[in-house]
Amino acid sequence: MFSYFYIVNICVIILFVCLFFITRRTNKRWSKINDYLGKVTTTVDSVRYGDLTTKLNNIDHPTYQNVTESINRMVETLNDREKMIAEYQAELMNQNRLLESVINSLSDGILIINDKFEILRATPKILKWFGIKKGKNIIGKNVFDFIQLADDNANTEKLNNMEVFIKHSPTSSFIINSQPLIHIEKKRYVLIIKDITKDKEVDTLKADFVATLTHDLKVPIVAAANMIDLFLNKKFGEISDKQEFALKNMKSSNKELLNLVQILLDTYKISDKGIELYKENIALNPYLNDVVDEMKPIAAENNINIQFIPSPENPVVSGDTTQLQRIFKNLLSNAIDHSHTQKDIEVIIKNHSTYVTISVIDYGQGISPDEINMVFNKYYSAAKKLRKVGTGLGLYLSQKIAEAHGGEITAESEENVRTEFCVKLPLLN
Repeated sequence: MFSYFYIVNICVIILFVCLFFITRRTNKRWSKINDYLGKVTTTVDSVRYGDLTTKLNNIDHPTYQNVTESINRMVETLNDREKMIAEYQAELMNQNRLLESVINSLSDGILIINDKFEILRATPKILKWFGIKKGKNIIGKNVFDFIQLADDNANTEKLNNMEVFIKHSPTSSFIINSQPLIHIEKKRYVLIIKDITKDKEVDTLKADFVATLTHDLKVPIVAAANMIDLFLNKKFGEISDKQEFALKNMKSSNKELLNLVQILLDTYKISDKGIELYKENIALNPYLNDVVDEMKPIAAENNINIQFIPSPENPVVSGDTTQLQRIFKNLLSNAIDHSHTQKDIEVIIKNHSTYVTISVIDYGQGISPDEINMVFNKYYSAAKKLRKVGTGLGLYLSQKIAEAHGGEITAESEENVRTEFCVKLPLLN
């Protein structure tokens, strides 16, 4: 009995001893795990606060080693990414500084505003024109505290070369353009303001010069024409046939020169004041018949005939007889100059429901496709091809006169075949 209890006690003691060693070993293992987790936590916190140089020490344990290597690789990857981001940021900063430098060096002023007209950003040129010393002092201010539009009802989104008055710079002239910014959540607009003071001064000087020049030229030309008429009328005695022939050529050349000067003067007047019309009701059939009859002798000198085809309805328009005559004489003169065939020049009137068309058609050298869209441009001329004198203002003025009447002139041509200029005018209601 005694030996049984003795064996049981020995077994219990051995059990407790085993449990003691097992528990001690387990505690050491958990202690290592806790230490490792502490190092992991410290490393993660360092990474969290931006220290990407820290690493976990290698541990001679398969499980821990894999985790350590993964964490260290993650830190290295983050470090590489941070360097790349830093390089990108540096490049963006350089590009931003370059772009800002370019914008600030522009002669135009640039504003960015929101849909409430509040200024979000302005270039140094704007600050100077607005009388603001520091850029921050303008942020949030209403743009109309500084500028005034020529048209109070203008839509800011549709500003296009509109004159603007800057209160702090009253002696200067400005124009403004507006462009909405796209692909952003909130509405933003870029306002571009250009100082045109010098441009206006140059235009004024140029216009005054042209006006003075043409006026001073016109006086001696008219005087010369009057003197030629006196010679031709034999006021100073008899003249020979050769002298009469020379004087008539001089008179013709003098007339061309006077027409050129008059065109220059009229162009200046149109640019300065627009076209003044003195309208009356015009029956086109007899009116154009008289114009054609007046131009026929000029055409006959070039062995060309003008055929007039009236409209059966005899349409009536409201227009200025002198200005409309200038259109048709110019078109017929061009047709005569550019016709090199024996075919007639045609003047055709066609009646439509609300408008009438007058076509002047010639069968000469024509106009190339590259030039057809430029014939109404200011100073464009095809006369140089024929070695003739021309300002290139005839068709330009004709188009302006047609537009002043509520119409237009169009041109169609096929080289060396046919050219048609078509004047479209509204019918009298």
